[in-house]
Amino acid sequence: MSESRSLVTPIAITVAILCAGWAIYATKHAGSSPTSGFGPPAAAGGRAPAAGGPGGAPAAGGPPATAPMGAAAGGAAAGGNRGGAPSAGMPTPVVSVEVHEQPLARELRALGTAHANEAVEVTSKTSNVVVALRFRDGQAVQRGQVLVELDSAQARADLAAAQAALTESTSQLERGRELLPTQALSKSQFDQIVATQQANEARVAAARAKLEDTVIRAPFNGRVGLRRVSVGSLINPGTVITTLDDSSLIKVDFAVPEASLSQLRADLPLTATSTAWPGRSFAGRITSIDSRIDPVSRSVVARAEVPNPEALLKPGMFLNVEIVRDQRNSLVVPEEALVPEQNRQFVYVIDGGVAHKREVRIGARKPGSVEILSGLTLGERVIVEGTVKVRPGGAVRDLAMAGPPSGGSAEGVRAAAPRTGG
Repeated sequence: MSESRSLVTPIAITVAILCAGWAIYATKHAGSSPTSGFGPPAAAGGRAPAAGGPGGAPAAGGPPATAPMGAAAGGAAAGGNRGGAPSAGMPTPVVSVEVHEQPLARELRALGTAHANEAVEVTSKTSNVVVALRFRDGQAVQRGQVLVELDSAQARADLAAAQAALTESTSQLERGRELLPTQALSKSQFDQIVATQQANEARVAAARAKLEDTVIRAPFNGRVGLRRVSVGSLINPGTVITTLDDSSLIKVDFAVPEASLSQLRADLPLTATSTAWPGRSFAGRITSIDSRIDPVSRSVVARAEVPNPEALLKPGMFLNVEIVRDQRNSLVVPEEALVPEQNRQFVYVIDGGVAHKREVRIGARKPGSVEILSGLTLGERVIVEGTVKVRPGGAVRDLAMAGPPSGGSAEGVRAAAPRTGG
């Protein structure tokens, strides 16, 4: 008997705890949907009575009664697909642009070095002393103008001695011609006199040439550089006195990869620019292409001539060369209009409020635009914004053609269009 009493007490405590927990749970979930499986069933009309309140009134501190199920369903229906894709049957808002023509050209860019049309280093043929400098630094000179005078005393003396010997041999030749008919002078002696006279003439010519070498003249029209010697300096053959450049025409040498060799030809126009003259460009033409390709760099050197009447370009300058060829007018669309699929390109064309998917073949690209070789005609409108939500054959509403809404701005029209895919 005592054992049965000892078992009843713990069972009663456990049952009491379970009942208390169930009461707390039912109180918290008194307003939940009847589909949850707990609490009293909902009353007619879709409202569940509030726990603890007579006549369906909410208990003190308890949650308010839930809204009717019909009202919730009506609110969801009124909201529609707010924030999502347009519902079926409604046109998709897009933005389009018109296919237009634009001048395009294929360009080839390279780096070149400027060279003077004619350039020499002014030097002396012999060792001598400078006695006069007849130019100023940076002076423009003409062909044949005297630039440097060297000591000519020795050359003049050698010329005088040669001329005296020539005079004597000339007199002997004249007497020999008078004596030859009378047999007073043999034929061999007369031939020796003639040879001596010719040798003296050659000595005079050599002495005169040495005298000319003491005067250094400009070989062509141009501009001299900085002088590097002074009066009284002893110079040797090869010593640079100054430089002379004809920069009225600049030769530009630039290397082109062998892969672009087919794009080069003589008389092809080009444009050269220099960082020394920002905003200025210099037009020229290719004059020749080297006959060999460098086996190390796999490039070929081309030479162009650029007129330089203002002498703005200097020999040795670094130039950017741009070759323009195949100038043409082509159909162009923005890059945003392209819809790539594997290695093919498509666009959406608007025709009568309907989007049609069309394959195109593209050509040259420029920042923000692309050339259309086939697939489109001038004046057609292609979608540039909203292409992700467009389907072939689907109805669309072109915001670019609709105009700004009342009370709004043109920016608002573009903002209303879907930004994805465009």
